[in-house]
Amino acid sequence: MSPVHRLLSTCSWLACAWLLGACAQLDKPAANSAAVPTYKTEGVRSLLWVGNSFFYYNNSMHGHVGQLLNAAGVRGHRATSATISGSGLNWHDVGAHLRPGGVGSYSFVGDNEIRFNAPGRLFDAVMMMDCSQCPVHPQLAPLFHEFAKKHSDTVRRHGSEPVFFMSWAYADKPEMTEPLAAEYVKAGQANKALVVPAGLAFAQSLRKRPEVALTVADKRHPNLAGTYLAACTVLASVYKTNPVGSRYTAGLPADVAAHLQTVAWETSQAFHAREGRGGL
Repeated sequence: MSPVHRLLSTCSWLACAWLLGACAQLDKPAANSAAVPTYKTEGVRSLLWVGNSFFYYNNSMHGHVGQLLNAAGVRGHRATSATISGSGLNWHDVGAHLRPGGVGSYSFVGDNEIRFNAPGRLFDAVMMMDCSQCPVHPQLAPLFHEFAKKHSDTVRRHGSEPVFFMSWAYADKPEMTEPLAAEYVKAGQANKALVVPAGLAFAQSLRKRPEVALTVADKRHPNLAGTYLAACTVLASVYKTNPVGSRYTAGLPADVAAHLQTVAWETSQAFHAREGRGGL
């Protein structure tokens, strides 16, 4: 073999060796890379609500959001509520909620007809709420942050985005508002997740119109106005849709519904301008 051929052969061998080495490096996970990929949705068309009685009071908050979406001309959305009375985040097995062929695998449509939903990712996002005082309770606050991360990781492993629903202060303990908001913001930032500022909307509504009660006699659970305000805040935050002027009022007096719509939109806009939108 001539010197020129030997040189070309050597160069070819070195090039192949380099290419094989590069491919091997591509197969290796990057150092310190996140084990859980972030999935960005192009809009939330299906939402799983994971929470407790704050969600299911008044025939379930997700139903009111659905009515608001319909009134806004948004079609094709789907929502499922998975709630346990009195529950915190650590009570829920979110992985079980998201298993293939389980929750959300079919829907009731029309005259109670069953429609099987497409296999694969069943929910674009999962909205989660802890118990009403868990995020600020001295013994339970660590569990809130522990399971906020665990569930966020689980949700993303299933190709969805986590959302945190900031709950409100008890009617006789308005001082809960800011600490609850701070913990939900912290969880949202730590997990790059959207936070729905319902608690701040409650406080703002009461500042503007204290005569419009938002809770029932126990001073904790929402009355219809409270559920409607929270639903309008979800509409504004999750679906980026302005509830102001919606013809769906949940049967509330027109002036009360208009007030709650405005508070929800203004609170959401100000909050997300300040805190961002996480993964959504």
